[in-house]
Amino acid sequence: MTPPPSRCTALGAPRARVSSSLARSRFPLWLLLQLVWTAAASQGHSKSGPRISAVWKGHAGQDHVDFGSTEPHTVLFHEPGSSSVWVGGRNRVYVFDFSKGRNASVRTDCGNYITLLEKQKEGLLACGTNARHPSCWILVNDSVEFLGERKGYAPFSPDENSLVLFDGDEVYSTIRKQEYNGKIPRFRRIKGEIELYTSDTVMQNPQFIKATIVHQDQAYDDKIYYFFREDNPDKNPEAPLNVSRVAQLCRGDQGGESSLSVSKWNTFLKAMLVCSDATTNKNFNRLQDVFLLPDPNGQWKDTRVYGVFSNPWNYSAVCVYSLGDIDKVFCTSSLKGYHSSLPNPRPGKCLPDRQPIPTETFQVADSHPEVVQRVEPMGPLKAPLFHSKYHYQKVVVHRMHASNGETFHVLYLTTDKGTIHKVLEPGEREHGLVFNILEIQPFRRAAAIQAMSLDADRRKLYVNSQWEVSQVPLDLCELYTGGCHGCLMARDPYCGWYQDRCVSIYSSQEPVLQSISPVDPHKGCPNPKPEQAPLQKVSLAQNSRYYLSCPMESRHATYSWRHENSVEQSCEPGHQSPNCILFIENLTDLHYGHYYCEAQEDSYLREAQHWELLREDSAMTSQLLGHACTLATSLWLGVLPTLILGLLVH
Repeated sequence: MTPPPSRCTALGAPRARVSSSLARSRFPLWLLLQLVWTAAASQGHSKSGPRISAVWKGHAGQDHVDFGSTEPHTVLFHEPGSSSVWVGGRNRVYVFDFSKGRNASVRTDCGNYITLLEKQKEGLLACGTNARHPSCWILVNDSVEFLGERKGYAPFSPDENSLVLFDGDEVYSTIRKQEYNGKIPRFRRIKGEIELYTSDTVMQNPQFIKATIVHQDQAYDDKIYYFFREDNPDKNPEAPLNVSRVAQLCRGDQGGESSLSVSKWNTFLKAMLVCSDATTNKNFNRLQDVFLLPDPNGQWKDTRVYGVFSNPWNYSAVCVYSLGDIDKVFCTSSLKGYHSSLPNPRPGKCLPDRQPIPTETFQVADSHPEVVQRVEPMGPLKAPLFHSKYHYQKVVVHRMHASNGETFHVLYLTTDKGTIHKVLEPGEREHGLVFNILEIQPFRRAAAIQAMSLDADRRKLYVNSQWEVSQVPLDLCELYTGGCHGCLMARDPYCGWYQDRCVSIYSSQEPVLQSISPVDPHKGCPNPKPEQAPLQKVSLAQNSRYYLSCPMESRHATYSWRHENSVEQSCEPGHQSPNCILFIENLTDLHYGHYYCEAQEDSYLREAQHWELLREDSAMTSQLLGHACTLATSLWLGVLPTLILGLLVH
């Protein structure tokens, strides 16, 4: 929001003389403006924040579809390569086909929150709470077949933490089978050769985040890894409340030999996930989300594990691990609190030929389930990929190839504000910092993001709120303005300059001009200097107050208003106002002339606006719109306290 000048309209528009009562209020108005600027400047600067912010408008019916009612609990399913998404809500499953602009819904029983959608051979499996009688249905085209109660496939309440993993004919679940007993959370095999569950003592109030099955070089060595956070056993007041973990199980675990171990996982071990920055002494203990990016060459050890963590102040960090490092920790580490020699086979080892785990090995692992060695992030520094003041909640990662063939990893992170940050990880040939390209608001109606799914084949993100579901392209190149220089300064690997436009590299049959380098990307443009801003003129009366407003398109740039050879106003990166405002308190002869708004971003200097203030006879303004000015300024004064409060709270 931009404050009105004393003549009440933006420069260049008709103006009116200020009434005497309004003139007397100009000192408090100036104080309020100063307070707004001070609050905005106090927010600080961080280039880990997004460079540009935008709203994805899309096309109604093609990129955004309303549910028609509020859905407080949803689950989203998208099959890669398809143009359709399924969203489970209350008493129904919504089906949206974005390519055909069609949508439909399939009703289930009343009092039913759908919590699971999974593709099966027969159709789409949908499971829900069913009025506290968890049940499942199979959806084929427009028909619905009730499969009956399915304990472990859906929770009794949609608020319960739940995780279900499918692998062929086997199903694994963290959902309790009985509503009023068995409240200790367990990781179970609920469908397969032998039903198994974790011991009640190996986890402390776990919150499950993600589970995956890793097929290793030998089939008997296949592992189940699941990520969770749990209560910290260290009750020191200075210790964090939560610790983040990864657990391993052998997929071929057949249970044990004794009555105490025959129905339990005998290969359970857990390790701590570390995400901390030693240089700043910042620790991030609370795991929020996990995304696994498989190795393109099929090497399971090189699968990258992206973890989003937060701390008690809701700052976030992203740490990246490898499955090879996780596997090595479990295979080589000693057990925490166990000081004798380890039995043979050692705890956690998978055995061939469906052999049961010896009782001694189970007893040691069951009483000492945590390994000593911790899982640390990849890289020589063992540090986060980056950390930020933003509170991230979900993450997906897209591996893509730029126009020159170089591979990049692009992270898409949801925030608690209902936006998505598009973050570029340094490329294979670079050793720099991450670059936050863009913040996008994916909905027509701002809301929290409940679910997000990536389709790498179609290069789309699918996200939903409680009101709608949106399809967001990964190559939003039309958002970058400023000609060739603006296109290349975005450092978006999906975009390049071609035939006087910023275009998607996938839409052009010819090579596009592209520079992802963190050093002077704009210098790849044919014209060494960006275009100058068009001159705008306005005639103004003496002894009046006016303002010049310059939109701050890049949050990584410093915007300065220059008059003659002096800088009159400077707005640093991180400035929370969308505009850099130069306020002229009392217009004198010295204030007339040319004003330039210049944006400086590293070595890139761009002229964003150019104004010329011309002298006007003050007598000409006495007959223009005085009442309109008083009304508009009164409205502005009414809005200012809300704006100031919002900035200070933020």
